[in-house]
Amino acid sequence: MKFRSIAVAGVLFVSGIAVGYAAQKAAPSQYRDKDKQQAAHALLEVAKIQAGKGSWERIAIGRIYYLGGSKPEGQAIFDDILADDPEGTDLFRIARVYREAGDWEKAKTLFERALRENPKDSKGMAEVGAYYLLLGDRAAAEDLFDRSFKREDELWSTVAAAGGYLGVAPQE
Repeated sequence: MKFRSIAVAGVLFVSGIAVGYAAQKAAPSQYRDKDKQQAAHALLEVAKIQAGKGSWERIAIGRIYYLGGSKPEGQAIFDDILADDPEGTDLFRIARVYREAGDWEKAKTLFERALRENPKDSKGMAEVGAYYLLLGDRAAAEDLFDRSFKREDELWSTVAAAGGYLGVAPQE
């Protein structure tokens, strides 16, 4: 009797591992013959499991929700990350999503916060400056370019600034 209980427990344990493992993998049944929304949402559920607690990974998932027409789901992911003392790089990634979505005021708030928290980020200054320039605020843009180039004369900062003058957003 004891052996049977151990065997049953073993089978259940292995089955649980198999189910957990399967939940971490995208499967054709999740996206084939589904409409685009169903397929995307099924894959995003898998991606959430795959992402675990990784902030960059969760921001990537939130970006798809936010830009793909499910802003509340994306915002919930961003809010969760922002509530947990995020790093400056996380602030930048979320701000880029807001900018890409046309939510400049939300983006601006996070970009400014990131630059306050990391005042040595010359590349970030130039990137944000380029966004200001793209929106027609040349004075704010050039102030950020000045700050950036005083800190460090770096290729990516220069490229971001040049692109802003030509209407090209920095490569993200």
